[in-house]
Amino acid sequence: MPTDAELWRAAARERAALADDLATLTPEQWRQPSLCRGWDVEEVVAHLTAAASLGPAAWVRSMARARFRSAEHNRRQVARHRGATPAETLERFRAVVDSTTAPSGHTPAYVGEVLVHAEDVRRPLGLTHDPDPAALAAVFGFAVGRDFTVAGRTTSAGLALRADDGPSTTGEGPEVTGPTLSLLMAVAGRAAHLVDLRGPGVAVLRGRLET
Repeated sequence: MPTDAELWRAAARERAALADDLATLTPEQWRQPSLCRGWDVEEVVAHLTAAASLGPAAWVRSMARARFRSAEHNRRQVARHRGATPAETLERFRAVVDSTTAPSGHTPAYVGEVLVHAEDVRRPLGLTHDPDPAALAAVFGFAVGRDFTVAGRTTSAGLALRADDGPSTTGEGPEVTGPTLSLLMAVAGRAAHLVDLRGPGVAVLRGRLET
């Protein structure tokens, strides 16, 4: 298991790699719907900037102002951190590349935010990227172990998830095999990645994600 310091260094590398990809986008691509339902590419990037800017006290204040409605909290934070243009939104994102700020000490969860939302952006744009393997394995292990930022434990319950590109394995039951990133995206609720997976458990996952 990587240390928190190692995970944050990996998060910085992943943010920087995403920023470099974003620098190549056309205005139309910034409007592309992401895999994060209801948000386009620019909104996801603004959300990532917000996530890297809120410590525990600031997060509690923001949630209180939103009457502890997560969707409203996220909407307000996206509006706050989105620039007047995509270029400004990207500039703000680059400014938090090295951030280790998070609402709590659950570091794998917040590194997972970076990995999952980066893929939310890349997949619809036809971009590919291989995340840091150690960070990816740590995030996957955290995600399937509890329902925190995503309902990973509930989504993966009763399934045997087996990575074919690394050491990540978890659970017992109908097997689901595929790349670690695709397994993570599936347990994070992204049905688009089911096409990368195989095994009798895929039908079970599909039923959970598409209901």
